[in-house]
Amino acid sequence: MPNSDQLTGKPLRLRPGVQLQVCHEPGTQPAIAFLHGGLGNRFNLRSQYEFAVAQGWEAVAYDLAGHGQSSPYPCYSIGRHCRDLTRLLRHFRIQRPILFAHSYGVPIALEWCQRHPVAGLVLVAGGTHDLDPWWEVPLMQSLAWGGRHLFRLHWVQRLAARFSSDRTHATLQQFLAESPVPAHFAPYQALQIFWGYNFFTRRSGTWQLNYPTLIISGGQDPMFTHDMGAALVQHFPQGHHLHLENAGHLVMAEYPDTINQALLDFWNQANRALRR
Repeated sequence: MPNSDQLTGKPLRLRPGVQLQVCHEPGTQPAIAFLHGGLGNRFNLRSQYEFAVAQGWEAVAYDLAGHGQSSPYPCYSIGRHCRDLTRLLRHFRIQRPILFAHSYGVPIALEWCQRHPVAGLVLVAGGTHDLDPWWEVPLMQSLAWGGRHLFRLHWVQRLAARFSSDRTHATLQQFLAESPVPAHFAPYQALQIFWGYNFFTRRSGTWQLNYPTLIISGGQDPMFTHDMGAALVQHFPQGHHLHLENAGHLVMAEYPDTINQALLDFWNQANRALRR
């Protein structure tokens, strides 16, 4: 019996040495392209991808290079991730998508939209700078140097899951089951490109952030706080900030119904804007 999971995906060879695991459903424009965060995979945004497909929208989700079932890079950069996204959308003939990005997927979305038109941005628990709290770099270095192998032990994965969120929503439990902390090296190597990242210091000449934008933050998220979300939305003339006080960093899995409703409202707004 064939697997009916919409996020099973298929391998897609975009260029020599780069093969991504990709899920795509045709549908109504504007299409939504989902970008997961560091150490994650395409399953991170399951609730939103399935919701988009149920609405009849065109949707694409994939494992970033070095993550999930996609091939690794010999060397990582935001530019390489952006070029993969360009090739991927071109393959499906998607123009002016809505980019729905979580955590470290946000810088990729921000960089990509500087060179390509978008219908809108949904930026979840990620921003333009100060993305790595003081404890992240030493922690990730220790995991990259060998500590990651502990996550091959099931009890260590269970312990990590308990610290990820105190919510017990079934969607969150599925998220944690489908997105265990990786035990291979590539995702940790990829993570380093975001350390010290600052969108504004990378800009030369003129740039703009004049897109319909929804910023989503959680009050229990130590990585992307309410103040960071409030500061980020100020850079978008068409921006709105949705803050969920009891949510953590995995807000889209902790409160899927709330996020999906916000996505529905945003898609309708973007669709009306495209038709003007």
